[in-house]
Amino acid sequence: MAGLMIYLAGPGRANEHEEPHLVAGDSALMAWHDDNELNRDAALDIANALDRAQKFFETEVDGGHVFHCSLSLSAEEGQLTDEQWGAIANDFMTEMDFTEDGGKAPARWVAVRHGLSKNGNDHIHIVASMVRDDGTKWNSWKSKYKSQQAARTLEKKYGLNQLGDVRAERGFTPAEQAKAVRQGLPEVERHSLARTVRSCAAASTDEAEFVRRARQEGVLVRPRYAAGRTDVVTGYSVAVRPRKGERAVWFGGNSLGRDLALPKLRTGWESTPESAAAAVAEWNAAARNRRPVTPGRETLEPSADLWARYANDVSALREKLATTPYGDHVAWAQAARETSAAFGAWSKRIEPSPGPLADAARELSKSAQLRRYPSRPAVALPSARGATMIILAATSRSERAAYALMFRQLAQTARAIHDMHQATDDLRRVRGLSAAVIAASKVVEASATTQTITAQPLTMEVLREQHPGAGEEALRARLIAERSRGGSPIPTTLTRPEKTLQQAGTTRAEEPDRELHPNPGIER
Repeated sequence: MAGLMIYLAGPGRANEHEEPHLVAGDSALMAWHDDNELNRDAALDIANALDRAQKFFETEVDGGHVFHCSLSLSAEEGQLTDEQWGAIANDFMTEMDFTEDGGKAPARWVAVRHGLSKNGNDHIHIVASMVRDDGTKWNSWKSKYKSQQAARTLEKKYGLNQLGDVRAERGFTPAEQAKAVRQGLPEVERHSLARTVRSCAAASTDEAEFVRRARQEGVLVRPRYAAGRTDVVTGYSVAVRPRKGERAVWFGGNSLGRDLALPKLRTGWESTPESAAAAVAEWNAAARNRRPVTPGRETLEPSADLWARYANDVSALREKLATTPYGDHVAWAQAARETSAAFGAWSKRIEPSPGPLADAARELSKSAQLRRYPSRPAVALPSARGATMIILAATSRSERAAYALMFRQLAQTARAIHDMHQATDDLRRVRGLSAAVIAASKVVEASATTQTITAQPLTMEVLREQHPGAGEEALRARLIAERSRGGSPIPTTLTRPEKTLQQAGTTRAEEPDRELHPNPGIER
């Protein structure tokens, strides 16, 4: 208890503790300590008072008797007053059964406030003894669940952003954040990997293509096999290619996003005995770092006509959303996932580093992740997956009209998702989506007006000259990564002497046996 109170009254790990003081506490402690700035001596006095019942009764609590939690707002919500935080803290401790309101002896507690966190979050720390004034123990069973339920109640009571129990984004660890800061990265690896995986999954028609696309985008991929098997894949992990001297950090699909677990991805792909066998072959190749077994449509160049066709698919999705009930969470999550994937592909296409398009993809992905997924949506929606495929496959300029039509339809679909959140009073998502889509629109508009700059084509030979000491595998990875960056997202009218993607994939039923046309010299 003493160590915790001294830390809360001290400067903090990053000197973020400014003017630490109490905003609430049990009646006995608040009678002796006001809201003056805490120093070390005051912190020790409070710690001794909090410890008094445990020491007097010598009550043993498994794992320790110190209860510590923080209540935090997102940075976008601004700051509350001490009086507001005090009321919230008192209500929280009542909900958590620390006070006498539940008919039991109270436990000693205080709420400490001290400036914003490193991320700009206004927050308080609550410190309490888990031994009541009569020597009995506070019941900690399901305390995390109870605290979340209490937080939902307080959000509604005090008019704060309501997180709800429908959607939930995966978080990241302090170690991931520290690594991003240390390496000067604009985001944590978890977010960049999730964006790439979501785009590759949406662009693929089957599992084997997904594996090849992920590897093509420079992502390290490995399967998780069923126990004792190498022909049954139950999950996967991905990693960013590590820098020299570092080890890869692997993330399971479910840890990237609730919509990115392999069983969830499989619901969007065709499934036949042949496609399952092809998928296992590609997983095995990825596990052994070998070339893809059967390169497919990810190596083909898209026909310019597909831009209008897939833009119409996005338009059909948007029109269907207009009559989709807001309570059909699975349908809205599907629309958000596919739209997020398209924005993510566009980010990879024109942003040298994650920017507004990546931000828009992430905001939409938050709407795609549900805590629970029913078997299927109540409303069948048109698919916008083709938009992601053609954006990922585009390699150069095209007609501005087709380009503008595609982005307009995607932006309007994002707007429909924004309106759904607005209608359900999810103000957190409303603010995030509104700002993200406006910023993304400006980036795409600027990219569309950028003049073409003639440059030396990037080839393996050029890379060998630029990086004479690099190995062939590293050069291939760099070639893939560099070809996915920069330039305009407007592709040209492309023709192919043999067959184009238009001919190869009009519909699944019409798709003939694939002719493989991988680019020579590139490991896909």
